Amino acid sequence: MHIFEYGQKEIEYLKRRDKKLGAAIDKIGMIEREIIPDPFTALVSSVVSQQISNKAAETVWNRLNKLLGNITPESIAQAELSDIQGCGMTTRKAGYIKGIAEASIFGKVDFNSLHALTDEEIINKLSSLHGVGIWTAEMILIFSLCRPDVVSYKDLAICRGMMNLYGLKELSKEKFERYRARYSPYGSVASLYLWALSVI
Repeated sequence: MHIFEYGQKEIEYLKRRDKKLGAAIDKIGMIEREIIPDPFTALVSSVVSQQISNKAAETVWNRLNKLLGNITPESIAQAELSDIQGCGMTTRKAGYIKGIAEASIFGKVDFNSLHALTDEEIINKLSSLHGVGIWTAEMILIFSLCRPDVVSYKDLAICRGMMNLYGLKELSKEKFERYRARYSPYGSVASLYLWALSVI
């Protein structure tokens, strides 16, 4: 299993920058979050997981792996839409997955060279695909490309974690940006803790 790696350097920095976050980090300890190093596989997995529970997503993902053998643009392109849908997803979602494979095969998105682009460029490129929004692209930045400074305003759990941490009743975009700037350049590590704090 690959995990998002961070250590004392990031923790010490965040603790210096934000006392409340620092106290939460001490309480929670190190967080291990699994990543999928291949961005194409990660994106397909992310689309599979959209708007369904983790347990359901795991079942569908396992079926898709069984159907395709390997999750590659070619294996998806060769599979029938109805067979992909038969793994337990809507026709629309199966179509999105087919579209992502085509984008790779026809060079609209070169998944192998994404790591050379900026966060902004990656978000623009991925969110131009059907079924992929800004939030999904931001999750790829963290959980595939391991970008260090991503805090997603479009992630409800992150916003909830922030509100819990600072005792806020509401969270304006302006206030969110102020906290995000405080966590930079290690926003992704802060995100891991904000997710953990969202369920408290």
